[in-house]
Amino acid sequence: MTDSHSAVQKWLTVVGIGEDGVAGLGDEAKRAISSATRVFGGKRHLALAAELIKGESRPWPTPFDDEMRDVVALRGESVCVLASGDPFLHGVGVTLARAVPPAEMRVIPAPSAFSLAASRLGWALQDVETISLHGHAIELIRPRLHQGARIIALTSDGEAPAQIAALLTDSGFGLSRLTVLEALGGENERMRTSVAASFDVENINPLNVLALELESTPQARILPLVSGLPDDLFEHDGQITKREIRAVTLSTLAPRRGELLWDIGGGSGSISIEWMLCHPSLRAIAIEHNDERAERIERNASACGVPGLKVVRGAAPEALADLPTPDMIFIGGGGSEDGVFDAAISALCPGGRLVANAVTLEMEALLLARHAAHGGELLRLQISRAAPVGAMTGWRPAMPVTQWSWVKP
Repeated sequence: MTDSHSAVQKWLTVVGIGEDGVAGLGDEAKRAISSATRVFGGKRHLALAAELIKGESRPWPTPFDDEMRDVVALRGESVCVLASGDPFLHGVGVTLARAVPPAEMRVIPAPSAFSLAASRLGWALQDVETISLHGHAIELIRPRLHQGARIIALTSDGEAPAQIAALLTDSGFGLSRLTVLEALGGENERMRTSVAASFDVENINPLNVLALELESTPQARILPLVSGLPDDLFEHDGQITKREIRAVTLSTLAPRRGELLWDIGGGSGSISIEWMLCHPSLRAIAIEHNDERAERIERNASACGVPGLKVVRGAAPEALADLPTPDMIFIGGGGSEDGVFDAAISALCPGGRLVANAVTLEMEALLLARHAAHGGELLRLQISRAAPVGAMTGWRPAMPVTQWSWVKP
């Protein structure tokens, strides 16, 4: 059996380097750096490996070029790229692999910041939540806030640990222990621990990793690991798909990895927010014509840890023009407007899915007509809640919901 990679010239070597610089590199990595005609990397990486570099040092351009044009232009030469730790764990190796076939690359990784942090703390890495907040909103950590959880987070700078401590305190996790691990693997390495509510670690090295041991109070804001979050976790003005109906709706939507949802008539944003909470790869666009509600959707998205939810302000169908093609469309409020269903059905690619909920007779009539014309499935959902009836207790029914779901042929 022939290895197809063996016949391809591996002109690019990606070397992971730690804060210990040359001392932490193996012989193979040292030879790759010394023999390269061009060595790319951040200014810090190039300084760490300076004594080995005999070719041209090439710091990354500003702004950073995601297409790696300078590297690709040198195909066939002996080129080396320096990266932090493991190049394929939130590193430049991922970006390179989009421009250079893996068969043309040789990768020599070093321990990742997560591995180094776990080894210093004595934590089993497989039992720890890991997240990169480097260059991302710290609100991404919110879905991971559960009693007893351990999290290791890559941060953006020396200010981030205090900001995360404040977020934890505001969320009812002020008793949590935070350990700041700075310059791991280098001569300036140090670890300092504080409690979130009284966080007092100062002068933090911008190159830091934050370890969290979470402890919640009874009032902590915790996002359960299910569809159908409590209604009181969302700001709303009554325009919200209620918890039980939302759970059934998410089940019907049936998110799949990497899919994009259009939430037409976003209301509070609860459907698109819960869609994105199902998996980090999921994306959503909430379309909402009411400015106050659109702002509320953005606040809810941040509070629920999905700040990447895109909010489009405008009324359907006009606001749907030029949006990226969806895999799934949910129609709640606003679905009774002329042309919304036609525009939604037209926007879906073959195999795309549409789910619509109706609480009014007018909207229900539209769903019945669409079902008659296109097929699909109809459901009638009815929820009753126990409530006082004088000195006794009885069932109070909520408004019934008619749901139509359909897959585009």
